[in-house]
Amino acid sequence: MSYEAYQRGEPVIITAALTGGVHGKEASQHLPETPEEVAEAAEACEEAGASVVHLHARKENGERTFERERFQELTEAVRERTDLIVQHSTGGTGAPDDLRHEPLRTDPAPDMASLDMGPLNRYQHLTSENTRALVEALGEEMRERGIKPEVEVFNGGHLNEVHGLLDRRPDLLEEPYHTTLIFGGGTTAMPTPKNFLNLIEHLPEGATFNTLAFGPHQLPFTAMGIVFGGHVRVGLEDNRYFRQGELATNEQLVARAATLAETLERPVASPDEAREILGL
Repeated sequence: MSYEAYQRGEPVIITAALTGGVHGKEASQHLPETPEEVAEAAEACEEAGASVVHLHARKENGERTFERERFQELTEAVRERTDLIVQHSTGGTGAPDDLRHEPLRTDPAPDMASLDMGPLNRYQHLTSENTRALVEALGEEMRERGIKPEVEVFNGGHLNEVHGLLDRRPDLLEEPYHTTLIFGGGTTAMPTPKNFLNLIEHLPEGATFNTLAFGPHQLPFTAMGIVFGGHVRVGLEDNRYFRQGELATNEQLVARAATLAETLERPVASPDEAREILGL
């Protein structure tokens, strides 16, 4: 993926990250929590231009859960109302390793699942370790179940880990290697254009990239992702505001990304086109 891809007008895939596992309705009344609320938001996002939906499951009380049964209920609700590519999160701060496998075990399996490439700090006392052993174990189960990894790169060191994984275990990733480059605070990459250019320059051959930036960085990094031939992820998991002081809906954030892509003369990929691009 490159500026040349932009010049060729290749389609851009929009991923909608609807809810996450951190903040809830106390942060925004627009944030969906129940399977029905998430499915309704997913349907609206598909109409607005999304072709992939990134899912976290929550308990009835709104807390995050890794339970297979809850992911099953959530996925069935989304599939009943949309044709979106379903991507389950396996990321987790402080969660036991065995629980991290549960989102992979729905029937049918999700089309894609996130694969965090290394440690990161979250909040005051939590670190998500993401050891190489866990990364490989999750990757093995994804391979066995026909799930495409969405390789999450929170900083430049994690990009080293992608290259290392391809050296150690080339059987775990298939081209195109779909990476998500993450910008913001903490142990994510610092949100600067130079860091963005540095990361995309060092992606492995055969990789596609998705741009994810938190909070006020979501809009400018969406634009950079589109211009440099990548794909984009938006949604309330990463950014609650449409503009300063104005809460957003998931649908609004997807529609804005779609309008931006079309203004920059990259067509927005349908779910079928996204499946072809991602090799699903």
